[in-house]
Order: sequence, then C-alpha cells, then structure tokens
Amino acid sequence: MNIQLNYNQKKNEVILICDDPEDQYWRLLGRIVADNVGEFSTQSDSIIFAWRYFLAFKKELAIYAKSHNIGIRFSPDVKCLLESANTASYQYALKCKPLDEAILISKLREAGFKRTLTSNQLRNLSKLASLPSSATFSVPGAGKTTEALAFYFINRKKEDKLLVVAPKNAFGAWDEQLEICNPNGESSFVRLRGGENNIRELLKSNPQYIIITYQQFPRVRSLVSEFISRNSVFVFLDESHRIKSGKQGVSAEAILNISYLPVRKLIMSGTPMPQSVNDLIPQINFLYPDIRVKEEDVISIAQPLFVRTTKAQLGLPSIEHKLISIPMDPLQYNIYLLLKSEFKRQLNPYLNDDAKSALRKIGKCTIKLMQFVSNPALLSSDMDYVFNQKLGRLLLINNGPKIEYACNRARQLAKEGKKVIIWTSFVENVELIAERLRDLGADFIHGGVDAGDEDDNDSREGKIKRFHDDPNCMVLVANPAAASEGISLHKVCQYAIYVDRSFNAAQYLQSEDRIHRLGLSDDLKPTVEIIECKDSIDEVIRKRLSIKVQRMAKALNDPSLNIDPIPYDFKMFDEQVGGMQLDDLDDIINYFFGGIQND
Repeated sequence: MNIQLNYNQKKNEVILICDDPEDQYWRLLGRIVADNVGEFSTQSDSIIFAWRYFLAFKKELAIYAKSHNIGIRFSPDVKCLLESANTASYQYALKCKPLDEAILISKLREAGFKRTLTSNQLRNLSKLASLPSSATFSVPGAGKTTEALAFYFINRKKEDKLLVVAPKNAFGAWDEQLEICNPNGESSFVRLRGGENNIRELLKSNPQYIIITYQQFPRVRSLVSEFISRNSVFVFLDESHRIKSGKQGVSAEAILNISYLPVRKLIMSGTPMPQSVNDLIPQINFLYPDIRVKEEDVISIAQPLFVRTTKAQLGLPSIEHKLISIPMDPLQYNIYLLLKSEFKRQLNPYLNDDAKSALRKIGKCTIKLMQFVSNPALLSSDMDYVFNQKLGRLLLINNGPKIEYACNRARQLAKEGKKVIIWTSFVENVELIAERLRDLGADFIHGGVDAGDEDDNDSREGKIKRFHDDPNCMVLVANPAAASEGISLHKVCQYAIYVDRSFNAAQYLQSEDRIHRLGLSDDLKPTVEIIECKDSIDEVIRKRLSIKVQRMAKALNDPSLNIDPIPYDFKMFDEQVGGMQLDDLDDIINYFFGGIQND
C-alpha cells in the first residue's frame, strides 16, 4: 500500500490519499488519526485534516508506515513545507543558545533600531532573538512592545514583514513604539479594518507593518493566510492569552490554523495563564505546532521558550493589599440567604449534567449573587429573583454597604488630595458611583464608552486625559472588562478600590497594573482596597483568584506575583459566567451545597 500526501493551500489542509482503500492498515490508520487529530474528514480513499495537526502527527505516521511497510510519497508543496517546519521545530529551539548582548546591540544599530534597551530588555532579547519562535511574559510596563520590535529588527531580512494581532486599544502603542524605535523608516502600522474588500486592497499594497484585531482576524483569515504564504512574515500575538480558549474559540482556531506559515513568531502577555495551565496550551501550539502539548507537560515545555521581567526586577514598590470586610445589613443578608437557597434548588438538576451546561447555569446563578452582594438594587427589577413587588421596592432604594463604603472612602481620599480609581464589574454600578461622586469630578469608563480622540471628552481617551490633567477630577470609575488594558494611571493615581471582583484573574491583575507600572516613584505606595461582604460569594471569589495567581506565579518563577490581602477592620465614614472556568465549580458548588454559611 502507498499513501500520497498533498497540500491544499487555500484551506491549509493535508490530504492523505491511499491507492488501496480496502487494505486493513488504511482502515486502522483512520482510527489512529481519529485518536490524534482534533478535526478531520474522510472518504473511502482519503483523510483530510489541518496542516498544523499534521506537524504534530507526522512522527506517529512515519513510525506506523515503517512498521507496516507502507510507502509514503510527498507532493512538492508538502516537501517544501516540511523543510521549513524542520528549521523552526521545538527540538531545534532547544538547541539554541542566547546571543551575546554586545553583538545584539551592534546588530540592532546596523538594522536602524534607535531605541536604547534597558538591561532587562537586553537580557530578554538575548534569549528571544536566538529562538525561531518565543514568548515574552514580562509584566506590564516592562517594555514588551519594544522587545518585540527589537526581535523583529535583529532577525529580519530586507523583504520581511510584520503582522501583529492585538486588542484594538493596543494599536496606538504599536505605532508609538515603532516611531521611537525606527524614526527613519515607516512609523505606523496599516490597520486591517473596514471589511473584506477594503482589507484585500490594503494587503495588495504590500505593507511592511500590519496590525489586526482578534475579532477581525477570523473574518478575513483566508486573505491573511494568502498574504503570509506569498511573503516572508513575522507574526506577533499581543495579549496572547486571548487565544486561551483554543479550539473552542473562533479567533483562536483561525490563528492556530496559520501557525505554520510565519517565518518567526512571538507571543506577548503579562498574564499568560490567568485561569489554569490549560491557557498555555494553544499559545505554545501557535509557537510550535510540531509538538503535542498536554496539561501535565505544558509548563516544562514552555520553560525554555519564554522570558519574564518581574515587578521586583523593575524595582517597583510592592502593592499594599487591604481587605475590607463589611457585614450586610439584616434585610440584605436575609434576602441573600433566600437567594442562595433558591439557587441551590435550581442547580440541583444540573449537577449531573455535562460540564459545559453546568458551568453555564451555575455561572448565571453566581453572577446574580455577585450582583446582589455588590449592589442589591441591581436585582430590584428582576422578578425571577425578587419574590414580590414590596421586596423589589425595598431593594431599589438599597445600594448596599459596599457602594456606601466606596463613595465615602473616595471622599476621604479626595480630602487628602489623592485620586482614586474605583473598579466594579457591573455597568449600572459604574454609572451610579460616578453620579454619586459627581461633586468630585468623577468620570467613568465601561464598554459603552467608545475609543476615540483624547480631545473628545466623551471618548475613552478623553476621559483618561481628563483624569490625568484636571485637578478637579478626583475619581475614575470603571469596569475591568473595558479598562483593564491599555491605560496608565500610575503617575497621578496610586489608589484603587474594588467594589467587587469576578473570577477572571487576567482582568483583575491587569486592572491592578493601571496604578502599578514602570515609572512609579520609590516614595509612592500603591494601595488596593478590596471590599467584601462577610459570609458571601466574595470569599469564594477571593479564594479562586488567589489559587489562579499562585499557580501562575509558580509557572512563571515570579514570587512577586501575589494578591493576598491583609484584613483591615471595617470603619464606616461620616458578562455571562463572570470569568469562571470548570475548575472553579467545585468551590462554588461547595458554597451552595455546604459552603460558608448555613441556610
């Protein structure tokens, strides 16, 4: 029996064609493919699957063919792809040695790179630049964008291009850093936006620097894939943890399907595994699709590939975390117990369901509890959870102790001349708190606030500029989903108050980083106050966030990554599943069915 391997460039697929489909070893091969390949299709004489799966499967295929005397023939396209894949393999990367820093500086100067790198950046680049594909997991403010551009400049050939996949709010930073690093060359990225036809025309102009959002990428994957196939292209993933959903995510799957095309790749994230070690798997698969990565070995596989500059290495003063534990008033607490009991009844039928449906249902119930603890008025009009109209009216006038504390604490800080950012997961809270603190010049940012020019007072950038420049604007209220990335507040604000938190560790860590970044003076002490209601879902969230951050700190060899707060005595002054993952379920189920307080 002989098997011909062909390549479909348009679909990025490998096609195995057998000359004897009745052969028992061909049928057995189909079962082996099913066990090793994520998605595939078959006909009687062919098996088709994504090329990226083939890179990780080719060793098993070679062993199987040799064991059963099966002939393997490669088309010219397959031969060419395999040759290029071999030079960029994980095993090849393991043999690479860091480059000498003096040689790095000389090569960067020759390439026209003008920015002077810090000692941390030089140390990181000496490792990054030697690898065909690598990762920078440095903390925000450490200069990952500069490191990435230096990685490109030191390795590029004249015809090489750069494609960056990034959140929209990071586009400006890439333009800014490119202009600083390359003042004598092209100083801006071509932004792939405006629909498929417009993007096709933009790519026809053969730009050197290109940037696209994670949301746009899957819509035009074939166009981008064709461009990378025709050119020599570096591909960088900024905030690469956004592909942590792997095969389940649309943008992740689209990006992984082109992972074998770039000449070099780089992933960038300060929080590469915010929920679990599984978050790393698709990121490593992007860098080296030739290896099969599992949960039990992903950390050891990743270790030789990444660099990280910690906050301790940057010389940043540590954050003081304060836990403010507040009791609910009797009315709120009694209704809370009713809600918990009702949710317990609703969740019973789902405990034996498949994990995905259980997570969805438990997530909805948990978010309701999070809302109620944060601000009881958020549930006043939700008749599914408010048991009568009288109760609803009582809830409507009760914002709860957390809102009261946050507002009073902001006023005290304002009297001391200190600006503060107040974080809450819920849009209604964002606007409510900003309204209550209007006399302090409070402004707000949430998902409904569009990005725009900083001269537009109603835009995201305009509000940030006002918080920086206006001495009468003492408070900024925001939700982490909209404002945890792309904002630097540390020069004017060193205080943050969390009315509530979700299970999303990435958003929490990144929101903290808004006031804790490079450039913070040694004499300033950034402070975070976390408000919790006693005997509530808040305590489960704190436990889960702590576990996730400790797990990431261990994997990244970063002991400075610590969010455990110190309890302080309380004094009163005169989106669908909340970032939950499957491994959060045990603690949440335990909370409902035997948890922190008795029903």
